[in-house]
Amino acid sequence: MPTSTQVKVGRRTLSLSNLDKVLYPGAGFTKGDVIRYYSQIAPVLLPHMKDRALTLKRYPNGVENIFFYEKRCPSHRPEWVHTANIVSGRSQNRINYCLVDDEPTLVWVANLASIELHTLLSKSKDPTRPTMMVFDLDPGPPAGVMDAVKIALRLRDLFDRIGLQCFAKTSGGKGIHVGVPLNTKVSFDDTKGFSRAVAVAMEQSDPQHVVSKMQKSLRGGKVFVDWSQNDEHKTTACVYSLRARERPTVSTPVTWEELERAMKKQDESLIVFEADDVIKRVEKKGDLWKPMLTLKQKLPAFEQVQEQV
Repeated sequence: MPTSTQVKVGRRTLSLSNLDKVLYPGAGFTKGDVIRYYSQIAPVLLPHMKDRALTLKRYPNGVENIFFYEKRCPSHRPEWVHTANIVSGRSQNRINYCLVDDEPTLVWVANLASIELHTLLSKSKDPTRPTMMVFDLDPGPPAGVMDAVKIALRLRDLFDRIGLQCFAKTSGGKGIHVGVPLNTKVSFDDTKGFSRAVAVAMEQSDPQHVVSKMQKSLRGGKVFVDWSQNDEHKTTACVYSLRARERPTVSTPVTWEELERAMKKQDESLIVFEADDVIKRVEKKGDLWKPMLTLKQKLPAFEQVQEQV
């Protein structure tokens, strides 16, 4: 029989179910542990989720079993859970997405076994304007995370040369995410075109190690510089989101110095962080992804990319 526990979160009382259910069998990490992590990380996570439409990625029977995406905010949501009515996909249908703007809503979402949190790159008040540009550096076997780190560092150097600051986080798996804060008047056409130009230029300069096309058959031993996330209708794993891997790894902000150190030592364990590690990191380092919220930057002309690669 399902068991439930009444808990007070802020001003709300929530009924949480099956807290002892193991969602990560390889680590013995329970649903209660998932909820505890999200509650503890809420002060730094919530600013990155505020006003952003959320797609739930739910694992009701744990990470080793079937999962499903849920764009439409469940109809059984509490009345205090806010939603945003936004066009979804190419069909132009409008649906109500969940908005996670406070800790009670975050805990409610975690109680649905939505282990991963996937948000749009825009805010609900202006869904056609991205606040950032992102690159998912995805290594194709036998390439691994250190190959992605190498390309991330090259990407950082390129952006330095064209006058853009960027920030890195682990994917929580084998990849590295690089984010470029914009927070200015820009369209998805702008960011998608620019990010594609960057990916293509990097592939042309190093076709042995970089690929810009999506076909998996082309990725073997290379790092796919995925620019396609820069789309009005696509979500990306939010910073501080748990990932559904064997262990409860987290998409974790890292400094460029940490990536350089891992690269020098060729030790990927230096940039693998689980839930408890991330709580300790935030206590010590604060939110390394915070500039993504406020730093204002404008995209330069495409031509500068070609000149600087």
